[in-house]
Amino acid sequence: DGFEAFSPATLDKLRADGRPVLVDFTAAWCITCLVNERVALSSDIVHQALKSHNVALLKGDWTNRDAEITRVLQAHGRSGVPLYLFYRPGQAEPDVWPQILTEAQVLEAVGNLPKQSASAQ
Repeated sequence: DGFEAFSPATLDKLRADGRPVLVDFTAAWCITCLVNERVALSSDIVHQALKSHNVALLKGDWTNRDAEITRVLQAHGRSGVPLYLFYRPGQAEPDVWPQILTEAQVLEAVGNLPKQSASAQ
């Protein structure tokens, strides 16, 4: 699905590289998370939009209540998943996406990024 495992170090590196990053905090038992993945994050049009804007995808799996992820959730005022954080290049704080996602919301957020060619440094 194109997602790498979330870690603060991976996030920091991607952001230092100037890439937009979508972090999906989810859990196997989270019904809302599974619906969002199916409805808003898995279509071809969303995958194409993410790819064309060079968005890095990180997944924070909170199935076993990982303490590091718990800290991130709490820092954003959440007691559980889903939590979607969208880091734009040059923006200190992430956009916090709604807990119920639509494909249109994802496409709009990603579409507002400047286009990046794969060769742009």
